[in-house]
Amino acid sequence: MKKLILIILMISVSSGFLTAQSGNLEVGKKVPEWTFPDASGKNFTMNEWPGKVLQVNYVDPDESDLNDSFNDAINKAVDVDKRIARESFQGFGIVDTKSTWKPKGLVRMIAGNKAKRYNTTILFDYDATLQKLWGLPKDSYSVVLVDKNRVCRAVYTGKIPESENEKIIQLIIALTKE
Repeated sequence: MKKLILIILMISVSSGFLTAQSGNLEVGKKVPEWTFPDASGKNFTMNEWPGKVLQVNYVDPDESDLNDSFNDAINKAVDVDKRIARESFQGFGIVDTKSTWKPKGLVRMIAGNKAKRYNTTILFDYDATLQKLWGLPKDSYSVVLVDKNRVCRAVYTGKIPESENEKIIQLIIALTKE
């Protein structure tokens, strides 16, 4: 019985260590910092937008259109309805170029079109660094909401159902008022 308890304890401790090493984001915890270039080679960090709530779209280029309806709803809430204050919020994309078969030139063209469509910044992760650092899934589309203090407030993976758009908009509005 003592051996069984010892084995269970050892497995619990080691699995906790492995989870901590994987860098998974946790809602309520500070997010690890990163640095990525834009198309012109200028490096960006989260500190480029001090005091703003961030919507980080981490995207496999093969999934780039997956959450267009969600991003259209956010864009409308910011630019048309003025429900989300632009001075308190920044959405941007980080392209996971390692997850695609597409050539870099095509990826840059797709990213450029998205940057124009959403009037935003697109950054490039050439080595899947953020995927590993934040524990995001490969070959997917993830949306991470980060508050002004760089604490993770929500993580969405895959297609965001349109029925969730308003709830997420309300969360962003609340975060901008904190």
